[in-house]
Amino acid sequence: MVEPARKLIYTFAEYLAVDEASDTRHEYVNGEVFAMSGGTLEHSELAANVIAVLVTQLRGRPCVVFTSDARVRVLATGLATYPDVSVVCGAIQRDPQNKNTLTNPVVLVEVLSDSTEGYDREEKFSHYRRIPSLREYLLVSQYEKRIEHLSRNDDGSWTLRDVVAPGVVALPSIGCSLELEEIYKNPPG
Repeated sequence: MVEPARKLIYTFAEYLAVDEASDTRHEYVNGEVFAMSGGTLEHSELAANVIAVLVTQLRGRPCVVFTSDARVRVLATGLATYPDVSVVCGAIQRDPQNKNTLTNPVVLVEVLSDSTEGYDREEKFSHYRRIPSLREYLLVSQYEKRIEHLSRNDDGSWTLRDVVAPGVVALPSIGCSLELEEIYKNPPG
């Protein structure tokens, strides 16, 4: 007996049905659906530290910090994913096809892992750059006290600033700063 071929291309609506029916989060890119693996304890701790610092600094201001449970969609490319940290300022813009998916982050943060580092730096960033509201993208190392800060310039180009401890990452788009010694309270690795 011949088995039917696995469906290779999904619509966004089909992806949502798969993602929302599962205990596992999925990423949607170029019509394909990928299960997202869980991270390490160090990965989780670093994301939590970034969130704690941002929530404290943004208290009383019109910005919201989201955990990796918030799905973000790049309307220009269709990518739907779960960044480790997302910040939205002002009104939250929701995906026209799904009210639980935001489309207007100002800051996105990814904690790097061995399995996703290349993707986070290249393909995922090429999608993220297409979000008109996005001003800053942070790549947080798990293995050294280092954050790569990419910021959008007025002409649409991006500038990379590589910050190592005891440095500070200034986030002018949201008026915050991340002291690396605070983010890396426990040594990486």
